[in-house]
Amino acid sequence: MPSARDFSLEGNVVAVASDRRHRFSKPTQDHIVLVEGHGIEGDAHAGAFVRHRYLARRQPRLPNLRQVHLISSELFASLADAGFKVGPGELGENITTACLELERMPLGTLIELGPAAIVELTGLRTPCVLIDRFQAGLKRQVLSSAETSPPFKCGVLGVVRVGGAVATGDSARVRLPSSFRDLPAL
Repeated sequence: MPSARDFSLEGNVVAVASDRRHRFSKPTQDHIVLVEGHGIEGDAHAGAFVRHRYLARRQPRLPNLRQVHLISSELFASLADAGFKVGPGELGENITTACLELERMPLGTLIELGPAAIVELTGLRTPCVLIDRFQAGLKRQVLSSAETSPPFKCGVLGVVRVGGAVATGDSARVRLPSSFRDLPAL
């Protein structure tokens, strides 16, 4: 298990995106507003109950643990090395960060964004067939083959714990769960 020393706890917001419609990619915006317990103001995935189309058809009263989707911009560089051109918002994320290894952070991690907003991480984003429809062969690139890596490299999902505006250039600070912070370094 990694220790708190294995993570960069300071990063920044590279881009923000939202879309009122359910589409794979989201257009980037100047800023977005996170609403506590709801998600991104005006985004198709916002709401107290699950808004993911597949899940909502099957269990519409599930709590929405997918209010916000975050991706590290470093993924785009990795994908470019493999011949794919992907930019902020194109994989459906709301917030693109730099200098944070989001997929390696434990559940319950809090990400402080901008002056006030806080998102709690609830899980990894699972890549679906739509990724290959966006660019053929891309899904294979976001699956991890290493046993020590997370199984997917296409971002994390979270819920809004404290609302507020988030814009490109804002800071992104990590607060690990107390049970994780108390572990000795390996």
